[in-house]
Amino acid sequence: MAIRRRRLPHIDILGQPVFVTFRLHDSLPAHRSFPAALTAGEAFAAMDRLLDHARSGPMFLAQPEIAHAVLESLEKGISLGHYDLHAWAIMPNHVHLLITPRISLARLLDSLKGASAKRANLLMHRTGQRFWQEESYDHLVRSDEEFRHIRSYIENNPVRAGLAGSPETCEWSSARRPARPPQPTGLPHKAQKLLSSK
Repeated sequence: MAIRRRRLPHIDILGQPVFVTFRLHDSLPAHRSFPAALTAGEAFAAMDRLLDHARSGPMFLAQPEIAHAVLESLEKGISLGHYDLHAWAIMPNHVHLLITPRISLARLLDSLKGASAKRANLLMHRTGQRFWQEESYDHLVRSDEEFRHIRSYIENNPVRAGLAGSPETCEWSSARRPARPPQPTGLPHKAQKLLSSK
């Protein structure tokens, strides 16, 4: 287990599912503030609501060719053996993942965000501009119930944001199309049963 500290503490445990969210650079106001009494989870939920309902700031991921580039990067990470991907949603300005890391979270996010940013910036003819916000949110999944809850949260995010009528109708979500190629999850036996019962 490794603990990394930047603005938020990050805990790496290989083989343990983790919920990860990262967003486009400058997708939230720089001087936003949340009440000090909020837990980390409550602060995340408040931030996610702001992202879901943002009407300004970069929305590059709403462009199908950019969302597709991010999806291809996700699938490349699977084929490289960096993680097992259980659920995902590509929103207009952020990405949610439920993954089981096979390499350090810092290394896999650097690889994933670096590759997808390079491809997206090429597609948009952008140079010298940041694509992703450096900081990301991650939360270690501690139980089968939490795994189910997070998977549902991710796949229902496009519906809550008004982008789809149901999870299955969202083009850029695992509820509609699981990432390919499918790989064994490697989760503990109980979590494996959860996936097969979906």
